[in-house]
Amino acid sequence: MLVGSFVLAAQFPGQGQGEALHRAMRTAEAAEEAGLDSVWLAEHHFVPYGTCPSAITLAALLLGRTRRIRVGTAVSVLSTTHPVALGEQAALLHVTSGGRFSLGVGRGGPWIDLEVFGTGIEAYERGFPESLDLLVRWLHEPSVEASGERFSFREVTVVPQPSDAFTGTPGPEVVVACTSPRTVRLAAERGLPMLLGMHVGDEEKAEMVALWRRHARAAGRSPDEIAAAGHVSAGVCQIADRRTDAVELLTKAMPGWLRQGLGAHRTVDGRHRAMRDPMVYTELLCGLHPVGTPRLCADRLAATAERTGISRFALLVEGSGDLTATEENVRRLGAEVLTQLR
Repeated sequence: MLVGSFVLAAQFPGQGQGEALHRAMRTAEAAEEAGLDSVWLAEHHFVPYGTCPSAITLAALLLGRTRRIRVGTAVSVLSTTHPVALGEQAALLHVTSGGRFSLGVGRGGPWIDLEVFGTGIEAYERGFPESLDLLVRWLHEPSVEASGERFSFREVTVVPQPSDAFTGTPGPEVVVACTSPRTVRLAAERGLPMLLGMHVGDEEKAEMVALWRRHARAAGRSPDEIAAAGHVSAGVCQIADRRTDAVELLTKAMPGWLRQGLGAHRTVDGRHRAMRDPMVYTELLCGLHPVGTPRLCADRLAATAERTGISRFALLVEGSGDLTATEENVRRLGAEVLTQLR
C-alpha cells in the first residue's frame, strides 16, 4: 500500500495566500520526512479553495526540495492547457527528477477559467479526449504531428524525450481524474489509471474500478496490465487520540474554508451550479475517510484497499488549516499509521 498526501494549498478564512502556499510546501516536505510515498498537488484558478494555479510548477519546486518522494499533479487541467506544452513540462520533470514525477490530468469544470484562457466551453465539453490522446502520444513517441479538431500541426521532434524504446525506460505515468462512466471508459481504453475523488465512498469507487476493468478488457488490455493499474483514491485524513477530537477539529475548520472557496467559483456561461452544504460535506468526508485514532485510520485505509482493489492513496492532511497541526498530522500518519499498514 502506498500512502501520500493530497495538497490543495487551501486558503482558510483570515489567512493570506502566501500563508496557504507556505503550508502547502511544508506539508510536502513533511511528507517526505515522515516516510510517505507521494505528494499530490491540486490546481485551481481565481478561488481561495486552492491557491496554487499551476500544479506542475509547484511540483517542479518540490522535486528540487526533496530526494525520495514521488510528486504528482492532482490534477493539471487539460481544458485550459495545451497538451504539448504540458507534455514538455512533464517530460522535463520526469527526466531531471529520475522518474519521480506523476502527471495527473483532468477535464476541470465549466468555470470562468475557460474564458480567461481563451479555450472556451467546447474545450471542457468535447475537447478532453483529443487533448488526452495528444498528451499521451507526446510522452511516448519520438515525434508527433496532429490533425484534430482543436490541434493541428506538422510533425515535430519531442525534446526532451521522456521514454527510451531502446532501454525500455518508460515516460512519466499519466493518471486520469474520473468522475463519470464516460471518463472511466476513456481512461480504461488507454490503459491509464484513475484518480478517484474524495467525495465518493468505497462502494462507488469499487464500482468504478470494476467498470474500468471491463472496458480495459474490451479494449484488449492484457490481464497483467489490468492487474497492475495503480489507481489512486483521494481522501481526508485527520489523526487524534480520540475520534471525536479529530472530527471536532475538522468540523470547526473546514466548513469556513469550503464556504469561502467553493462559493467563489463562477461558471463560464453563467449557468447555475449548486454548492454543497459545507457542514454536511465535512461530516460526509469524516465518515468516509480515515479520521480518528491511528488504529482507526489504519483499519479504514486497509478496508478501502480491500473493498476497492485500490492500493494508492492521496490524503488531504491540511484540514485543520493550521501549519503546526498539519505538520503533526503528517508526522503521525507516517509514524503511527503507516507502520501498522506495513
